[in-house]
Amino acid sequence: MEIEIDKILKILKEEVKKFNKPVVTKFSIDYNDPFIILISTVLSQRTKDSITEIASSRLFEKAKNPFDMLKLKEEEIERLIYPVGFYRTKAKRIKEICKTIIENYNGKVPDTIDELLKIKGVGRKTANLVITLGFNKPGICVDTHVHRISNRIGFVKTKTPFETEMELRKKLPKKWWKIYNDLLVQWGQNVCKPVKPLCNDCAISKYCKKII
Repeated sequence: MEIEIDKILKILKEEVKKFNKPVVTKFSIDYNDPFIILISTVLSQRTKDSITEIASSRLFEKAKNPFDMLKLKEEEIERLIYPVGFYRTKAKRIKEICKTIIENYNGKVPDTIDELLKIKGVGRKTANLVITLGFNKPGICVDTHVHRISNRIGFVKTKTPFETEMELRKKLPKKWWKIYNDLLVQWGQNVCKPVKPLCNDCAISKYCKKII
């Protein structure tokens, strides 16, 4: 069975309207600032969206750019972002990221994946999200939901998120690149769950190979 990815994504685009947008997407709409997207993405790692949203909002009330962020003590950042996962590590990482952006990029978040990956603590998932949401450039952000669902429906057959990204860059029509992450994250959080996916309630079930 050939996977009808255009049909699947058109359905998901309508279906996800009833769900909350991913928290980093919300911040991209509210702030339209690559720095905000970068920092909120760092905070979102291994943390529920509801916690990320509250913690990020507290932090951005104090600092919305790398210069102001660097003025905050590490302990204060820890207090503001608690209880995100690994909050002490993330507070340290945020300081390092801001220092690098100021010293190497004149205080501006770089707008290419290659340059973003030079910043310690920024991986491909984060870099792609900053590119797509912060600079409106084509990129494919692969998180656990994108990796899982892309394989579950049978569109790719990969072992790692990196492999998934590379395959999607080959196979996924470019018109879907920017919103692919949003669609699959919302579907993965609400319907196509890691354990006991709600296949009976899934609008794309008949197109899915259900590879688990």
